[in-house]
Amino acid sequence: MLGIGTVARVAKELRRDVVAARDRDPAARGVGPVEILATWPGIQALLSHRVAHALHGAGVPLLPRSIALVSRALTGIEIHPAARIGEGLFIDHGSGVVIGETAEIGDDVTLYQGVTLGGTGFATGKRHPTIQDNVTIGSGAKLLGPITVGHGAKVGANSVVVTDVPPNTTVVGNPGHPVRVEGRRPEGPDTDWIHLPDPIAEALQGLASRIEELERTVAELSGEETPVATQVRPLKRATGPSPAGG
Repeated sequence: MLGIGTVARVAKELRRDVVAARDRDPAARGVGPVEILATWPGIQALLSHRVAHALHGAGVPLLPRSIALVSRALTGIEIHPAARIGEGLFIDHGSGVVIGETAEIGDDVTLYQGVTLGGTGFATGKRHPTIQDNVTIGSGAKLLGPITVGHGAKVGANSVVVTDVPPNTTVVGNPGHPVRVEGRRPEGPDTDWIHLPDPIAEALQGLASRIEELERTVAELSGEETPVATQVRPLKRATGPSPAGG
């Protein structure tokens, strides 16, 4: 039911959202709460959603979806009124973000532009991701199905994730591969967002090395000249300190 308690809860959540934007967006440094509320699309989308979600929970027809529709037109962010969102969500830029009906988002989560928390198939019931606390999801990442992304996990930009992500794990690629677990990498350099390893390129490098070894063995057995080694030139890795300050 709607009432003073609901209004107070929405106001409290909105204050936390504004604080999250100031803490996690360098562009918000020195910007007042009123200006953030008036000009940050992510904050506006969250305000609209929290109102629509309260109305949806109270069983109000039509209005919650209408609010969501107007919010999408104004901000480019689509959030279903039934989606459950915790406190301190920060949606950076936000264009193209889609949060589905049965999605659940914990506290202090960060989403960048183009993120999709989508469903798979036409089944009813839980069909969208559950994002636990302190998760960061990079630009363009697609998380599909009723998966769970554990506390403190990170999803790299443009990754496609269709399976559960353990807590404190970094995932990159399509399909998503873990490159860092509980602060320790299965393989690859110790990296930040800009320096994430590429598991596909590493697999191709390993395959090229294996082919080179086989060609050398065949040449030795047949008495032919050893072929020139095949080299895979990887993209130049980013160097220097993390721009995120890590």
